[in-house]
Amino acid sequence: MSLIETAAAESGGSLHQRILSDISEKILSGAWAPGHRIPFEHELTAEYNCSRMTVNKALSQLAKAGLIERRRRSGSFVRRPQSQAAVLEIHDIRIEVEALGLLYRYERLARLKRRSSAEDRALLELTAAGPVLALECLHFAGQRPFAHEQRLINLTAVAEAGEEEFLEIAPGPWLIGRVPWSEAEHRIRAIAADQHIADALDIEPGAPCLVVERRTWSAEHPVTHVRFTYAAESHTLVARFKPSQG
Repeated sequence: MSLIETAAAESGGSLHQRILSDISEKILSGAWAPGHRIPFEHELTAEYNCSRMTVNKALSQLAKAGLIERRRRSGSFVRRPQSQAAVLEIHDIRIEVEALGLLYRYERLARLKRRSSAEDRALLELTAAGPVLALECLHFAGQRPFAHEQRLINLTAVAEAGEEEFLEIAPGPWLIGRVPWSEAEHRIRAIAADQHIADALDIEPGAPCLVVERRTWSAEHPVTHVRFTYAAESHTLVARFKPSQG
């Protein structure tokens, strides 16, 4: 680590984060359009007076986030906009939308605190009745609806959620910031939009949609069940696997 990197780390920041932030800002602001070549590693090393390892770490993280594409012998380039979500990760929809170069907006449509119904208990895999919070939300990409969210939160596991209005922050990032999850389950299916979903996503009734349902647990306690619905033509799910050892 160089002296500058050491000083940055001691001051609470890092050159890695600065490089990451600077390049992300140029991409998301549109200053660097899709196809724009990112400066070569040796150029960034000179510009930030840091090690090549620090630059490589930042570029690798940008590539993993889908903001840039790294081409062997050619360098790194701003990636063409596409909506993808990693199937095996719990991601923030805001990051997904901003990776498309679009303005993100969130809207809470409904909030209801109630005693769990039989359907609620089945969705959350609860063994006994208890308080839950039901939320309906809409996520926008630019001016268009991007994803419809229906969520149940187990208030026995996350009591403070019962006091949160979720007007300014979406429930997903709020929960990730407060409850360490230990296990998650994804289910993916296709549906035809009913009238309610069609109105929410501004699509025709019967239009194909992709539904991603997720349950999470914390230390074996059910935390939340969420159902995200996307217009099929606007969303892709991606998973990368490695062969099991042995």
